[in-house]
Amino acid sequence: MGMFTVREPRRFEHKYIYYDERKDRLAKMEEKAKRELGMLPEETYNPENIRGKFIEGTKHLKRRKENGGPRMTIQTSVVLILALLFVLHWLMTGKFFI
Repeated sequence: MGMFTVREPRRFEHKYIYYDERKDRLAKMEEKAKRELGMLPEETYNPENIRGKFIEGTKHLKRRKENGGPRMTIQTSVVLILALLFVLHWLMTGKFFI
């Protein structure tokens, strides 16, 4: 139901024209190999290294992220049906309480 979803603005994504992703990956691989061989000191803490690792570890969170989350839960639909039945009863009888 489109009535209950909160629309979010489209995220800004800037794509560089003259950026070579392959070159960047190769540089990271070379740096990692040099660190393993002991030619470079150990890498310091970088929060970007752990971003998104918890979602990748579980199937249901990964699926939920791909699908965009649940559209409407069962609880929401039950409350909506009960509210509609209450309004229908109120319109038919004119009484607020059952």
